Amino acid sequence: MEFIVNKLLLAGLSVFGCMSLAAQGAPPVVDSALPVYKAAEGVSGSLKSVGSDTMNNVMTHWMEEFKKFYPNVQTSLEGKGSSTAPAALIEGQAQFGPMSRPMKNDEMDKFEKKFGYKPMGIRTSIDALAIFVHKDAPVSEITMDQAKAIFSVEGKDMTWGDLGVKNADWASKPISLYGRNSASGTYGYFKEHVLGKKDYKPTVKEQPGSSAVVQAIATDKYAMGYSGIGYRTADVKALKVKKDDKSPAVDPTAETCYDGSYPIARFLLVYVNAKPGEAVDPTRAEFIKMIFSQAGQESVIKDGYIPVTAEIAREDLKSLGIKAGF
Repeated sequence: MEFIVNKLLLAGLSVFGCMSLAAQGAPPVVDSALPVYKAAEGVSGSLKSVGSDTMNNVMTHWMEEFKKFYPNVQTSLEGKGSSTAPAALIEGQAQFGPMSRPMKNDEMDKFEKKFGYKPMGIRTSIDALAIFVHKDAPVSEITMDQAKAIFSVEGKDMTWGDLGVKNADWASKPISLYGRNSASGTYGYFKEHVLGKKDYKPTVKEQPGSSAVVQAIATDKYAMGYSGIGYRTADVKALKVKKDDKSPAVDPTAETCYDGSYPIARFLLVYVNAKPGEAVDPTRAEFIKMIFSQAGQESVIKDGYIPVTAEIAREDLKSLGIKAGF
């Protein structure tokens, strides 16, 4: 399955779905075709999630929502980076592996070697990966080529003047760079889709979490860094991004992610161990159904991300052999 959001139309998002969910300039809303979640019987035991830091907040909200219906189910969460999810699933340490990038081929191969089939990934939400600067920075947009030159070893060490800033207080100042650590799916996604798989500059200060990147930028006037849009605060601003010099500068919004015009959007995924042809146990199945409910997708919006459509939800429930009922 292709998980890059620019392929959304090919992945089952209709034109009418785009229009209903993202009117011009409107904030994201939950698809009204998604169901209101209702408790089911046979749900017990425990659920553990290990994986993406980017998805920590939304996974926490989903687990809190789930416990409203099933207070006796024990839940736990570890969010140390997407690269920790495959091993946790393989070793049986977790039922869910949230990832802010698709699994790599070697991760898939290790899982398949043990179980004889590949893990299943569900598309839970959409994230606009943002390039943040301090709120006072005298820039509002950036091209993909500029971002590559700034963050990768392919470009020189750059000052704000190299971006065309004329302000004397800024022009000669080096751009202070922040990013995620190598365990992060955000690190890998940015490297592949923005840096063209080139290595990061050694001057990029790696942070342990998405919020830490934003916090660092908020306190460093000359900073620039990348993180999920859901971690934006009033102390930073997200730059508009241009695919190239001739393209328009695009804000990371629901509309631009749905229509594919924002160039660094991605699905946020949750992987599960689901043997083809066998039913998913009730506890995991109900948690997944709750993710794809009105309340589950409201949590997505609450955390600053973009909800998926009912059509995507139906497709992914079907791939797991779970009856959608809507």
